[in-house]
Amino acid sequence: MGKFLKENYYILVRIILMLAYSMYGLSQNVTDAGVPLGVLLLVALYISVMTLKELTEGKRKAFFLAAALPVIVALIWIGGNGFILLAVFLGFEVITFFKGGAPLYFLLYLAIFADTPLGNLTEFMIITMLIIFYIQHEFVVTDYEKQMHEDTILQQGLKRKYENREYEVQAELKKNALRAENQVLSERAALSQTLHDKLGHSINGSIYQLEAAKVLMDKDPEKADSMLQSVIDQLRGGMDEIRAILRKQRPEKKKMALLQLYELCSDCNKKGVEAELNTEGNLSSISDALWEVILDNTFEAVTNAMKYSGCRRIDIGILVLNEMIRCTVSDDGVGCDTLKDGMGISGMRQRIRNVGGTINFETEAGFRVNMLLPL
Repeated sequence: MGKFLKENYYILVRIILMLAYSMYGLSQNVTDAGVPLGVLLLVALYISVMTLKELTEGKRKAFFLAAALPVIVALIWIGGNGFILLAVFLGFEVITFFKGGAPLYFLLYLAIFADTPLGNLTEFMIITMLIIFYIQHEFVVTDYEKQMHEDTILQQGLKRKYENREYEVQAELKKNALRAENQVLSERAALSQTLHDKLGHSINGSIYQLEAAKVLMDKDPEKADSMLQSVIDQLRGGMDEIRAILRKQRPEKKKMALLQLYELCSDCNKKGVEAELNTEGNLSSISDALWEVILDNTFEAVTNAMKYSGCRRIDIGILVLNEMIRCTVSDDGVGCDTLKDGMGISGMRQRIRNVGGTINFETEAGFRVNMLLPL
């Protein structure tokens, strides 16, 4: 009910004024026989026309205002000057509808020269109050509503921009994760093909020689022994080739670490928590040992956030400086008043100490883990 009154107070006040002026005009027409029927009908018609005007939009309002003009003229003609205030009210409505502006309102002071039961001073005060009321709405309330409308449009535009940006970020995140995964798969395929090409024929040859040595074991032991030694040498050489291939084809720790972090963010997104990874600087300068610390602590921080914080967003940042790496994990959850060092927090501190870094925690606005690691 309160909301309805706030949104429609202007209309309600105008309706009350119209009814009050109508009742005043009727009170001036009371006789021993009551109020003349014609006056009652004209007042009812006037109220009906003005009410329909409020229920319509656009050009139809002008039609009902035009219809009200002859009705008010007839009321004054038949009912007398007691309906002058109702005519003044209609004048305000016409000026407001056609946006005539404040100066035209003051022309309605001419009504005080009409001979009415109210008296000139009372009419002057009533018209002044009406001018204040209509000007307040036109220049204060209307401007405020216009500003509110513009702010709403701006807010909706910002919301759409944010949603579009969020969609772009999620798409980029998925694309990066897919790119990293495809790279890993390609490296696996290349490794498989290399092992097949370089070792397949050698192993097959060794098998044939072993089968031949088995046949010659009793007939020609010396030749069989020579063939076995040849197979042993080939297999040792094959093992050396396998080690060399694995060292050459092994994916970089950086690529594997980034893939794991992207997969971590993707998993959070699937569970309804927005997660984003931002990196800056030369990531290739991060050693494998530091990547292990970053991964373990990041997974620990994200796991804690998902379990306890009730957050809606998690941000992971890795910034490589000249001599330091700054890694942060923050969420917009409830945070905590007192930080207790459980196994998870203690493990994070220990890993950072082992590489000579520092770690601290911010718990007031959400929860944030700050790590500094030396290069």
